[in-house]
Amino acid sequence: MPFGTDHLEPFKAMLTDPAVLRYTRVPEPVPDRFAESWAARYEAGRKDGTRRGFAILGEDERFCGIAVAPSIDREEQTAELGYVVAPEARGRGVAAEALRQLSDWAFGEGLVRLYLLISEQNPASKKVAARAGYRFEGVMRSVYVKPGVREDTEVWARLSSDRLSR
Repeated sequence: MPFGTDHLEPFKAMLTDPAVLRYTRVPEPVPDRFAESWAARYEAGRKDGTRRGFAILGEDERFCGIAVAPSIDREEQTAELGYVVAPEARGRGVAAEALRQLSDWAFGEGLVRLYLLISEQNPASKKVAARAGYRFEGVMRSVYVKPGVREDTEVWARLSSDRLSR
């Protein structure tokens, strides 16, 4: 479901989780009104086609996290994708299913190559990528993640021509 203002409060709560802060580009400390400015950037990106944000909802319609395309290049037919799952929703396959659905959406938009940037220190996210049909491509060394954080980052990718067995 598209990320909307009704998702802001649970999104803000998710931003207090140490793992979210560790493995995402969310600045630390989280600036005031970060969630609102993040939502506004994704809404502007939806309008101009350069990014997209979705809320991950459980079967009970509760907020479980976000699935995003922070960078879409229509000319190159590529997009970076990402996902963040709230602590209470982890370990149930939510992230892999969200990534599968996000990938299906992106391929449906005519994109050909999708990629993920994953901290080399994040084994859970690498498992999600593999479960969703992404392949490890290599390591980019000392990537700037956010102020004060540089780390080795793995690139995982999936092509529209890749076969996915579920």
